[in-house]
Amino acid sequence: MGTYLNPGNSGFTGIRNDIYIDKSGLIYLINQTIDTPRRLTCVSRPRRFGKSFAAKMLCAYYDRTCDSSALFDDLEIASNAKINSTYRQHLNKYNVIYLDMTNLMGEAGKDEFIPFIRRKVTEELVSAYPKLQPDESFSTTLTRAVELTGTKIIAIIDEWDAPIREVPEIQQQYLEFLRTLFKSSGTTDRIFAAAYMTGILPIKKDGSQSAISDFQEYSMVLPGEFADYVGFTEDEVRKLCAKYHSDFSMMKQWYDGYTLEDTGSIYNPNSVIKAVHNNKFRSYWTETSAAKSLMNYISLDFDGLSKTIAELLGGIDVPVDTNGFSNDLVTFQNRDDVLTLLIHLGYLSYNEETKKARIPNEEIRLEFARAVREVKRDDTLRRVQESDQLIYDTIHQNADAVAAQIQKIHAEETAILFYNDEQALRSVIKLAYFSYKDYYLKFEELPAGDGYADIVYLPKKTAPVPALVIELKWNKSAEGAIAQIKEKRYPDVLKGYGGDLLLVGINYDKDAKDEKRRHTCVIEKV
Repeated sequence: MGTYLNPGNSGFTGIRNDIYIDKSGLIYLINQTIDTPRRLTCVSRPRRFGKSFAAKMLCAYYDRTCDSSALFDDLEIASNAKINSTYRQHLNKYNVIYLDMTNLMGEAGKDEFIPFIRRKVTEELVSAYPKLQPDESFSTTLTRAVELTGTKIIAIIDEWDAPIREVPEIQQQYLEFLRTLFKSSGTTDRIFAAAYMTGILPIKKDGSQSAISDFQEYSMVLPGEFADYVGFTEDEVRKLCAKYHSDFSMMKQWYDGYTLEDTGSIYNPNSVIKAVHNNKFRSYWTETSAAKSLMNYISLDFDGLSKTIAELLGGIDVPVDTNGFSNDLVTFQNRDDVLTLLIHLGYLSYNEETKKARIPNEEIRLEFARAVREVKRDDTLRRVQESDQLIYDTIHQNADAVAAQIQKIHAEETAILFYNDEQALRSVIKLAYFSYKDYYLKFEELPAGDGYADIVYLPKKTAPVPALVIELKWNKSAEGAIAQIKEKRYPDVLKGYGGDLLLVGINYDKDAKDEKRRHTCVIEKV
């Protein structure tokens, strides 16, 4: 067993010895590509979403120098009749080249990075097969190894994009190395039975095309058949919570929110496992280097970005065009490129059907809330200050100030075409109160009493603020909104809450003669 050639199954053994969610079905998907034109697979997902776990699992399964039956015989890949047809056929049958690009960057340094990879893999091949005659051409050496052993290679590349993210100056050299290694001239077919690359970013684009064109790509924007393996599914988390007596509702609030096509809710695996281990729900995202970069991206000076961040913080889904993104951390042309990057980094969840993004859960909301207060742009700081002041005025029952700020946000942020749309006022309220996450949990259309409360802000356990029940009216009256809250018994939903409660009625009168009085507000304490 080596470091780069046939690393064995010890990595996956350690994973199995801890809390483990069975993701062995991914092996079946890779088996389906072996010795086919689809043999090259690239799966991108955020940090701490199990990329290295998957890579070590594949190493353990394919590596011919070990017997991994005991690690897999009780898993889905062996026991599920729908997918176990290829299980024994490919178990421990291949030479595996395993490259962890993050570790390689630390060992080789940027100047010797590519020569270091070629040299180390060649040394281990010669050590394993002394009759092998290496060649100056790395591809020729690999071809000779396959001819000598009669066994093709499975290539597994973890954190494939680390050199592009961390040392952009070697990008072209690195991409050329991958292009040569996985070129479509037939050499790849002779050397590799399959290849699996995983990283944070999709493959870098040259213009509008992928720089390594033969890979089948699956990302946070288009996960395809790999959606079940991006993170933990809701059913998996529910079973995990039952087994370890963890609160599923809290798990959902904190770590759910990445909704992928045909899969439903996807949870952050690293955070779920840590919450189970520690029996504590909090943001474990702060422990990743991804969290440290958020402020830099939301500070970029693109038209509409500051407003979009405020909308996201307010709980509003925002449209995103993901097609122009260059798949790196430095080439940004507009707001959409920044948002697309945030999707790939896991800061935003993306709905392929609606083409919209949102902040997925409480964990990420906290990171946005922290970052937005450190942004140096004047318009962003103003939005934060105004939202904080609006919450202060609301809980101190300064109804005129609340109405004035709602009026201001409505005038500034709502497109003229949709200004009198009934959904516009709801969006304005969410945008105006976007800094609520420091104090509140937000619920919309909450079943309450004899109807549905428009918006309810429920204080977090440690927040010394009253609960807010907000009812919105259009061309009626704020007093009528308060009356409806009482008549429909909306406060009943908060029975047992025990703290103070404010009823907030907000009305927009599009026909008001005084433009400054188009918005009115009434606040009553219960």
